Amino acid sequence: MKYHFIGIGGIGISGLAKYMYFRGHKVSGSDIKESVITRKLESEGLHVSIPQVAQNITDQECVIHSAIIRGDNPEVLEAKAKGIKVMARREALLEILHDSKVYAVAGAHGKSTTSAILSSIMHGSAIIGAESKEFGSNVRYCDDSDILIFEADESDGSFLNSNPFVAIVTNAEPEHMEYYNYDEELFYNCYREFIQKAPWCVLNAEDPFLSTIDGDATRLYPSRDIRNIEYILKGDEPYTRFTCKDYGIFEVWGFGKHIALDAALAILAAEKSMDMEDIRKNVLHYKGIKKRFDILTSDENVVIIDDYGHHPTEIKATLESVQVYKKLKKIEHITAIWQPHKYSRTLDNLEAFKACFEGVDSLVILPVWAAGEAEVFIDFEKEFSHYNLSLVERLNRTDNSVVLIKDDTMVKILDSGLIVGFGAGDITYQIRGQK
Repeated sequence: MKYHFIGIGGIGISGLAKYMYFRGHKVSGSDIKESVITRKLESEGLHVSIPQVAQNITDQECVIHSAIIRGDNPEVLEAKAKGIKVMARREALLEILHDSKVYAVAGAHGKSTTSAILSSIMHGSAIIGAESKEFGSNVRYCDDSDILIFEADESDGSFLNSNPFVAIVTNAEPEHMEYYNYDEELFYNCYREFIQKAPWCVLNAEDPFLSTIDGDATRLYPSRDIRNIEYILKGDEPYTRFTCKDYGIFEVWGFGKHIALDAALAILAAEKSMDMEDIRKNVLHYKGIKKRFDILTSDENVVIIDDYGHHPTEIKATLESVQVYKKLKKIEHITAIWQPHKYSRTLDNLEAFKACFEGVDSLVILPVWAAGEAEVFIDFEKEFSHYNLSLVERLNRTDNSVVLIKDDTMVKILDSGLIVGFGAGDITYQIRGQK
């Protein structure tokens, strides 16, 4: 078929587009501006148009758009005028995933990491909401297997259309509550429905909500099933070593109890269909994912890390890993750079954000990445005054340093200690020196 993806520069839509392209379909797409993702898609053979205009709709048979695309988008209007089928990403999942054995990984935190680790273990096809360093993409296609590892997104309820053969849930902490009308009962009922859709599930049984789920399931109790955690460096690369249940010792890339938890869930998801010794060996293929504790520079003077953490729970977990890395590398100073993601998330979790940077020596805050929301004033200088705080407009990356800029003027150069950037907006490109 001929598919066209509107908003193809987004990580979720780009994953579906690449997957369908690898399956042999003719794929085109569009976005409002060129980006690292659109350039990479074109280098892989997909046709991408910039910007979004009616002329991009020609003879396609199906148009799929991201959740943020409005009904008055010129390509949507043109497709409907031509009688072409138009679907939101959520609806399209039913068509795209219907013939695969989907290992669907959901949760407020850790689903990208768990998905990537499971992909490393099982070597099936994968569609992940981040780039796996093992295969250099957010998509891997294996035409000799009907297994698909899929990161199932709860932010717009689309995980309910993921056709789960196995449902793996890392946690069910309330997040994206604006989509659920701030109704926790609705939110949890959707998780319950997702789990019930799967013939089999793997759950973090110490999550308050997941602990209430009845029925047959593989349950992980992290406080008793994950033991003997230790952190080691191989070169400058971080690894966590741990014992999982009675299956022996495993090593996985990354630092932290949350990494051990994500890996343990992936191990348990694979163990019904794989030999445990193969699982133990294959876990070592995982090399991390881009933007999750992503070590950009590491020498004796400075370490620069890019991290996707944009919720207080995620930031706190990453900073625990940073403290471990700091100790092993014998680094004295930690600077956190935070780009708040969405006004709604920042306001909903303001008190938790104010507390989650505890232990950093300096905090830098960038302007809020609005993600389409209307601007709301937040007095960051007042709310975060208990930190050694800098408010700046943007970053520049120069070799092994990060330059802080305000009013188009350089205000500080960070060139020593451990520097870690947090956020789901464009901070990842700023801290990498990419446009």
